[in-house]
This record gives sequence, structure tokens and C-alpha cells, in this order.
Amino acid sequence: MCKNPAMTHRIAVVVLDHFATLDLGVPGQVFRTAVTPAGERLYEVVTCSEGRQAVRCEAGYSVLPDHDLDVLDTADTVLLPGIHGGPAMQGMISDTLRAALQGRPRIMSICTGAFVLAAAGLLDGRPATTHWRDAPRFTTLFPKVRLDPNVLFVDDGDVLTSAGVAAGLDLCLHLIRRDHGSEVANRAARRCVMPPWREGGQAQFIDRHVPEAGAGGTAATREWMLTHLERPLDLNALAGHARMSVRTFTRRFREETGVSPARWLTGQRVLHARRLLESTDLGVEEVARQAGFRTAVSLRQHLHAAVGVPPLAYRNTFRRT
Repeated sequence: MCKNPAMTHRIAVVVLDHFATLDLGVPGQVFRTAVTPAGERLYEVVTCSEGRQAVRCEAGYSVLPDHDLDVLDTADTVLLPGIHGGPAMQGMISDTLRAALQGRPRIMSICTGAFVLAAAGLLDGRPATTHWRDAPRFTTLFPKVRLDPNVLFVDDGDVLTSAGVAAGLDLCLHLIRRDHGSEVANRAARRCVMPPWREGGQAQFIDRHVPEAGAGGTAATREWMLTHLERPLDLNALAGHARMSVRTFTRRFREETGVSPARWLTGQRVLHARRLLESTDLGVEEVARQAGFRTAVSLRQHLHAAVGVPPLAYRNTFRRT
């Protein structure tokens, strides 16, 4: 429930020296596009720093926030953008900042902002993520945190963390979706010209060689799979469509996508089922059939594994306005 008397949900962005420039801009850009059908804004974003001091980034400029840390007392959500250096990257923050971050109703970080939350002791014993490149340093400094450097974001209820840069966009849209449903989140995504949803458990784009998808690749077969999700699609059929042996197809598919054909297909079926649950009134059995799961039981199992809720609960959550 919002602390503010108005209907808008206040998000306070705490800025430190060495802040990541895009991370600072993301909250104001994304949350301001979350509006009611009548165009009324659902969020207010304010920015603060310790002592309302100017803070500097490595891109060669400084910003002067409008507020000091006292504004956190009026915030419904506190957000920490990423940082590219400074004491927090060594596990140290001021006592003033540490005290200011305690007891907030909801707190979130983008990228290396997780270092600040961890330094404040807010991530001990909890799942979290940060940029994959900084994961080794993070785990050394904060061994009590259950870090998963392979996902885009982690939603642990009142504490949320995201991976680097663009994953902060995903986390902000996820929060809008969680607060106000898919209709509002999808409208915000269209305003920002970005995909409305990337699953938080999706892998970060870690540096690795990925072959170009040329004539000998599996891209055409992946497109074909997407248009035939309701059909049984076994490896023999997929390899046959790609005109490869099963062994070659499996190897090339994993090289190009990072996952096995079966895992990729299941993920696409779950995404399709979610779209149907959000945008149609089809029964669960029919959603399961159109998504290729055949039975409601199978859909329920896979959806619960992906997002932690059964189909009807998912529909009730993400179709509300």
C-alpha cells in the first residue's frame, strides 16, 4: 500500500558517485510511461543523494538531485542504480546510507546497485543477481548472498535485483506488471519501444562465441517451431525440417541459442500460454492444447516451474487493471 496520500506510487532513486548513466535514466523513463487508460500517471519518480550533494558519473558530468535521503521516508519503493566504482564496489557504504536503506517497504537495484544493497546487509541469505562480469567480486565480498549471475532479474518479494543495463528495463516493466497487470505494463513497453516481457530467469548475454545463423543454421526451424507449437515436435521432426542429423541439429541448436531444443521449445510454449491467459478467456484445457502441452496438468506443471503460480492465479494477477 502506498505511503503517499495521492494514488501515485513514489519511487525514490538513490544516486551515488560513479553512477551508471543509463541506470539512472531508466526509472524515470519507464515508470513515467505507466498510466491509467485515462492517462493518469501511476508512479512518481524522485531522485536523492546523501546530503543532497552533486554526484558524478564517469561519462564526465555531474547531477544534482532534488532531495536528500529524508525523501526515502515518503517512498513506496527505493531504487539503487548501478555504479562503476567507488567504496560500495569494495563492500563499503556510509553509516548514514546504511541506516537510510533499512526497513523500506520495497527496495530494488539495477546492475551493480546490488553491491550497495549487499553492503547494507539487505541481501544476506536472499537470492539476488548483478552483472555477470562483477559476479566473482560480488561473491567474494558477500558470501552470504545467494547470487545467481545467470539471470536477468530476481524478484524476492520486497527485494528485487537485476543484471546489467537493459535488464534494468526488464525489472522496471516487471514491477509495473506486478503492481498493475499486463495491460498497463504492455502499454508502457510500447511507449518505450521495447519488448513487453523477458522472463527473469532468462540467461544474461554473457560473453561467448555464438555462430552466425546462416543457411546451415537452425533459425528457419526455430521460426517453424513457433508457428507449430500446438503440434508434437520431437527431435526427429525438427532435425528433418532442418535437413540435419539429430546429432548435428542438437549441437547447432545449442551453439546458436545456448540451450537444448527441448528447453527452448518448452520456454516458447510457456510464453505462448502466458499470452493466451493474459489476452483471452480460453479455458485452461484449450490454452494447454494451443500451447502444445496437451493437458491442463502439464501446463500447470510447466507454468508453475517458470513463474511459480498455476494458470488461473497467473490470469487473475496479470489481467487486473
